Amino acid sequence: MRKPARLPSTRRRQWGAETTRAPLPTVHRRPSDRAIVWGRIGIVVTVTAWVLYVITTIARQVFEYGNQDFRLSAEAVFYLIVVTFLTFSALMYLVARQGAMRRFRDHVRVPRAELDRHFTAPHPDGMTVLVPSYAEEPSVIRKTLWSAALQEYPELRVVLLLDDPPRPTDPYLAYRLAETRRITDEIAEALREPGTRFSDALLMVEHELLLTEAVSAPVVEELADHYWEAVRWLREMADAEPHEDHVDTFFIEQVIGGLADDLELTARALDASLEDTDPASALTTDRILELHRRLVWIFTAETATFERKAYASLSHEANKAMNLNAYIGLMGGRFREERTPDGVVLRPVAGAQHADLVVPNAEYLLTLDADSLLLRDYCLRLVYLLEQPDNARVAVTQTPYSSFRGAPTRLERLAGATTDLQHIQHQGLTEYGATFWVGANAVIRMEALDDILEVESVGGFEVRRYVQDRTVIEDTESSIDLGEHGWTLVNYPERLSYSATPPDFGSLVVQRRRWANGGLLILSKFLRQSRARKRAGRPVRLTEAMLRVNYMASIAWASFGLVFLLAYPYDSRLLSPLVLVAALPYFLAQASDLKASGYRYSDILRIYGFNLILLPVNLAGVLKSIEQSLTGKKIPFARTPKVRDRTATQLLYVVAPYGIVAFSVLTAWRNVLDGNWGNAAFAAFNAICASWAILGNIGVLHSLADVWLGLTDWMWVDRKRSDDEHDPASAGAEFDWQTALYHGLAPAGSTDGRRRRTGEVRQPRAPRSVEGVARSEDRTGVSSTEARS
Repeated sequence: MRKPARLPSTRRRQWGAETTRAPLPTVHRRPSDRAIVWGRIGIVVTVTAWVLYVITTIARQVFEYGNQDFRLSAEAVFYLIVVTFLTFSALMYLVARQGAMRRFRDHVRVPRAELDRHFTAPHPDGMTVLVPSYAEEPSVIRKTLWSAALQEYPELRVVLLLDDPPRPTDPYLAYRLAETRRITDEIAEALREPGTRFSDALLMVEHELLLTEAVSAPVVEELADHYWEAVRWLREMADAEPHEDHVDTFFIEQVIGGLADDLELTARALDASLEDTDPASALTTDRILELHRRLVWIFTAETATFERKAYASLSHEANKAMNLNAYIGLMGGRFREERTPDGVVLRPVAGAQHADLVVPNAEYLLTLDADSLLLRDYCLRLVYLLEQPDNARVAVTQTPYSSFRGAPTRLERLAGATTDLQHIQHQGLTEYGATFWVGANAVIRMEALDDILEVESVGGFEVRRYVQDRTVIEDTESSIDLGEHGWTLVNYPERLSYSATPPDFGSLVVQRRRWANGGLLILSKFLRQSRARKRAGRPVRLTEAMLRVNYMASIAWASFGLVFLLAYPYDSRLLSPLVLVAALPYFLAQASDLKASGYRYSDILRIYGFNLILLPVNLAGVLKSIEQSLTGKKIPFARTPKVRDRTATQLLYVVAPYGIVAFSVLTAWRNVLDGNWGNAAFAAFNAICASWAILGNIGVLHSLADVWLGLTDWMWVDRKRSDDEHDPASAGAEFDWQTALYHGLAPAGSTDGRRRRTGEVRQPRAPRSVEGVARSEDRTGVSSTEARS
């Protein structure tokens, strides 16, 4: 099939973009005692400054001028509320950061040999990797599936949950869909030869060691040769990979190259062991078998593609949660395909009957976004953690994803910086038992998902919901659901997963607006859970409760609080240096974290301006959550575009940042005239940071293009099809007897469009057994009944 022509990408590397492509270390650097002490001091300073501000400024204004100036007292109370919420969020950042540093300090990596020994025990149900995908580029999906297929794990199954429309009419979309459907087969074909070779080698060495019960030099030499062969295979694969951007660099050097380096180290160690004459250090038969199994597990993985939209009996709701639920609900079952007028329906069949679709069960699920990549030992280390005796009630473990380095745009670099800061925060949440599932990647116990399963009937078919889709942040809500059933979640304190960040402002708007949705809706569920745990004698710890509330609601109060600070001309008597002192530890800690993550101290100012221009986006997401709580109507799931070409921004979100700059300049000018120097300085600072963010992350030319598109888009409408285009009856189609038998008569009060348009009402056929009405045709071919009439 010929690839349709497509315009080449115009994205070039921007000035100020990231230069290094080397990722951060997998294991976090151990923080010093000095850093931990300064973190504690920052928490104390924040709390102390806030208390002193309340006493010396707010309380004094209320008591001294309360009876004389009611407006000032009201402003003081309201200003205190805003400052308190913002200070609380800053305090929670410091607390979580402190917990993360303690975890990084205490973390000890499990040695490779201990992992091999642990997984010698059988894992018959294995692991299923689910990669939900919608409208992703095949090259993006391919890298993700390869990073999953090369995971070292026994009985690994990798399934692409393809959610694209199954029959696109656009030539490029049809080509892209065909390319995507071929990926899993291509991976299986590529792994077939090395997988067969290493499986046969394992079988032969098992027989040989069973007979000899001793490890000879030829056995070690042959094992080393197999490792060198695996290294050669991976190096050739890396050399053949296309290398176009920083994500390709990571895939080639860290995913494929990192695995090759690991196996090469083992091969060199095996060669060196042949020269060691000390009998005490000789390799045992168990170790030889473990090393053989490593190669088998790496190069054998079952791959498949599943499209839920091919089946009428599965949910087609447009969100990632239901894409996952559709497949998880089939696991462990056998099904027969039955064709109906509505499409193919899956019918469960008993074990002895023929099945068109068999979906194996699994002990663990790994959910992985289609634009994420895993390092080589992700599965081994996370499952090892789950199978420790102390973690029997851990439902989900994950490594909150990090960003790919070497971003070609300033915006993608800043988005990556915020991602790496969030990685640290999520590690800190685990220290206080406040972990949230981050949906980009996670290893999940199937047993835990069964506990939160909800079953309903829709259109006569059973719909299973493991991951709730009531909100667009389904992973956050599932974290609360698991907690209600006594399960916990844990973040593994290493960097083992990476995910793409939006490359332009349009795609960033889609992502951040989705992140701002749903937190307020889930908060009420957490409060109910807290009351239930208190009644059951398992109260939620105060620190956990504060961190969870801040995680779910901080976007709401921070957005509204910042709007009030920007828009309302507060009395200058309410300003105090103590407010800055309370906020200073937060900004210093964040700047320090940026520097430790490979960025610059000055990026703290860029992130501040970055958040300013995202203020309208966050407000829109919060207002959508409020709308859903009032109407009960679910918010549509908006997927984040991650394509090579720029994504246009909606008119509101490209104009609003300029409005923030203009209003800040006006506010600064008015306060200068009034002599209100504190407010003037704050407004001028906001104007500078927001202008900087607009120029660096949106661009004036792109802004003008998006404004023009937004102003003229209403003039274009989709062409509506005429009745002749979509109605088979009007085109002369015959009566569809299969649809009639399947659906039956339309319910009373509905409109049967076909019959109403044509006026066709067919008379019932006369029964043959009624005397005098039976059709006895004469020579002319006319029935006697018709002749008499």
